[in-house]
Parts: sequence; C-alpha cells; structure tokens
Amino acid sequence: MASVVEYKGLRAGYHCGYCDSKEGKASCGMWAHSMTVQDYQDLIDRGWRRSGKYVYKPVMNQTCCPQYTIRCRPLQFQPSKSHKKVLKKMLKFLAKGEVPKGSCEDEPMDSTMDDAVAGDFALINKLDIQCDLKTLSDDVKESLESEGKNSKKEEPHELLQSQDFVGEKLGSGEPSHSVKVHTVPKPGKGADLSKPPCRKAKEIRKERKRLKLMQQNPAGELEGFQAQGHPPSLFPPKAKSNQPKSLEDLIFESLPENASHKLEVRLVPVSFEDPEFKSSFSQSFSLYVKYQVAIHQDPPDECGKTEFTRFLCSSPLEAETPPNGPDCGYGSFHQQYWLDGKIIAVGVIDILPNCVSSVYLYYDPDYSFLSLGVYSALREIAFTRQLHKKTSQLSYYYMGFYIHSCPKMKYKGQYRPSDLLCPETYVWVPIEQCLPSLENSKYCRFNQDPEAVDEDRSTEPDRLQVFHKRAIMPYGVYKKQQKDPSEEAAVLQYASLVGQKCSERMLLFRN
Repeated sequence: MASVVEYKGLRAGYHCGYCDSKEGKASCGMWAHSMTVQDYQDLIDRGWRRSGKYVYKPVMNQTCCPQYTIRCRPLQFQPSKSHKKVLKKMLKFLAKGEVPKGSCEDEPMDSTMDDAVAGDFALINKLDIQCDLKTLSDDVKESLESEGKNSKKEEPHELLQSQDFVGEKLGSGEPSHSVKVHTVPKPGKGADLSKPPCRKAKEIRKERKRLKLMQQNPAGELEGFQAQGHPPSLFPPKAKSNQPKSLEDLIFESLPENASHKLEVRLVPVSFEDPEFKSSFSQSFSLYVKYQVAIHQDPPDECGKTEFTRFLCSSPLEAETPPNGPDCGYGSFHQQYWLDGKIIAVGVIDILPNCVSSVYLYYDPDYSFLSLGVYSALREIAFTRQLHKKTSQLSYYYMGFYIHSCPKMKYKGQYRPSDLLCPETYVWVPIEQCLPSLENSKYCRFNQDPEAVDEDRSTEPDRLQVFHKRAIMPYGVYKKQQKDPSEEAAVLQYASLVGQKCSERMLLFRN
C-alpha cells in the first residue's frame, strides 16, 4: 500500500505555548490516510513529525520558537549521574517500597515528549480540514489494483550509517566525543581536570595503612597487606573497579524474591484488532485523562475518547513485518508500564527502519516521585539497543523536537551523544557543535559548509505522484488539467518540503 497524503499548506500565527511572542507558531501540515514506515522515516529525517494522522513540519525561519529534530545515539549512550539516580530510585521502590522524600524538581521535565504535539493537535481538532478517508481508501485500492502493473518500482533506501560505532564497547566508559582535558573550568562549572582526580575515602585509608606498614616493616608486613587483597597504589587497579555499569545492568538489576512491587513493560501494537490493546484501552484512556488534567491542566471535557483515539491511538503507519526487521515488526506501539497489575505509564512510540521515535508519554501523577518521564526514556533507549541486535540499521532514538529557546525543553540535550537536524541541508550535526550558534540566534543553519545543499531537494516536480479522480498520474500530466495558479504553488511547496524521493513514492491526493 502506498502512502496517501492530503497537503493542507501553511498554518501561521497560532499560539505557541512556549513564549508570549505575537508572531506565534508557523508550520506546514498534511493529513496522512496511510503511510509506509520508510516514507515516515524519510520525512522525520527532513524535520516532519506526526500527531495522530496529521503530519506537520515547523517553518523554522518563521516560527517563534524553532523546533529542531533531535536524535540520541543509543549504541554510544552512557547514563549520566542523574539518570543513574532515577534508575536506582525505581529499583529501591520495587525492591523495598521506598518512596523518596522531597520533590523531584531537580529532575528533567516529566515527559520525553514536548507540548508542541499536544498544542498542535488541539489546533487540528478545531480545523475542519480532514478529508473523507474511508472514501479515499476505497478509491486508492481500486486505482492501485488497476494500475499496479504500471507502478514504478521503489529503489532500496540508502541506510543511514552509524557514526563511530565500529569497535566501540558499550560498557567501556570511554568518552564518546572529544574532551579537552587541559581546559580549567570556571568556578562552579565542573571538575578541574588539570588536578589529580578525586579519590574515595576508602582508597585514601588503604593508602595511609600501606604507608604506615611500609614505615614499620618495608618488606614483610607489606606482603601480608597485599595478600589480604589490598594492592598498593603503585599497581594499577583492576579493570572491573573502573568499569561503569551498562544501562541494561542498571535497569534489569535482579530484585529479591520478596520484592515489594512488580513492574512489567509490555509492547502493544496500536490496533483495535489487537486483543491486548483492546482489553487495556479503557484503563489506558482513564490514565490519559488523569494525566492531562493533573499535569497539563486540560479541562476534562477536552479529554474525551474521541480526542484520545485521534491523538494517540490513530496512526497512519502501515504495520510491516519484514524477515530482516525486528521481531515485533515496524509500526506504532504503546509501551505499557504495569505496576502490580495496573498501568501507571504509557509511552507511545513508532518503530521505524532506522530508529525508535518517541511520540508521547502519559503517566499516573500519583507516581511522579519515580520520574517516569526520565525512566521511560532510558527504557526506550535500552529497547532501541535491543532491537539493533537483530536489525543493525535500527540504531537511533528520536526524541521529537529540541527547543533551545525554551528552558524547560532543553533537557533533551542531556541524553548524549545526540545530534540536531540542520533545517536547510537535513544533515545531522552533533549537538555540541550546534549549541554555541543557538546561544546567539534562535534559528541556525548547523551545516558549516556554505556550499552544501539539500541533497534530496525537489529537482523534478513533474515526477511527483498525484492521486486525482480515482487515478494516479505524474504531476506533469495533472498540471495540464488545472487552471488555478494557486494549485501549482501548493504542489510545488509540498514537493520542496517532502523531498524528491517521497514525492515520487507518496500519492498526493487532490480533490
């Protein structure tokens, strides 16, 4: 089944939610009746993102708060100190029922998903722009059946190459990006790397004991000290003592048999034909309402089943289970977190050829003390690493949009190493290289090569595929039947935004 979309053009000037600017947000959008996972992969690699079946792309040089697509590189990811704190907090709660005292204000924002999608969908619900998808479905099927033999064969998609993955060991503890070891930081900005590293009190005590024994008996008693398993500092410590625990070690640490709680994570396809999704729908919906009202202060009457279904249970992605893909297949899923037989959180994700893409997270506010936003992001990073073992090209974790101009949305940059998408050439640039530019300007071109251009820019718009009056035709044929000059402008704008590859594969519905 080919992707079928209806382009709706530019929407500008609507409320941002991140700032009080009068300019407002600006984005271009389209309704997607159906979409292949490869087409959506290519679209998000051009800055698009979905909200239900609505797929939109911020107009970066016009919108008040530019939203840059951000992805993490899970194969090189090492949890930070704050990440480990969250994982240990969960383990203590599961093992002993310990509830941390005080607030969790020092933790990053509660969700891996920004409010942008929720805000955009609120706008979408107010716009009467949805096409008749059922009729369109029947028309497309008829047309594809009649013209299937003449359809162009798709060229295999060039897989994104993993950067610096060769020979790297996940638990090595080696830095994943260059570090200037001779730079002395400003006060309060971190450790002074020009000085000897800090040592644990236990090591210092051992050193003192060793020196005391050497003074008393330079030969014999020192040997006894070493025999008891206390090597002198002249000898290098065992590798194990410096080996950091991997993300998986921290997440899946064994619990005692008499653990206070049991946590189970289930991956459920987003489909009302799936019995597990259908049986858990009511509980999942109730949790969504509780979350939206408590965390986002949404009025209950705006959190109905219709809104929930359109926003988080309707996906244009066609499920695919190729033999070389992950065992669960590609498509849209709900990752449900069951605590003692009750759902306490749901992460909505898309599994695509090159990545796991986080769509949204909602959770029980009663368990906010567990920092479920951070915990679920770490679980999704570990899940991506698991999928990569069978499907090697699936090696990235997309976290949605990074908004540098909004303080509460900068937390996504803490999942390192990560890259931001250049809004002009659509190449990925390490976030460390982007931050200095973003400090000076909200909108930035990250690609430093002034000669570089969008390699997949629309160069042959006449090859774009149009679906019109139950027939599939190239745009070169379709435009000869049109007299409205605004129609050509809309189609060419669409072509420039989706790129040449997608414009030739996807069907642009024109009524």
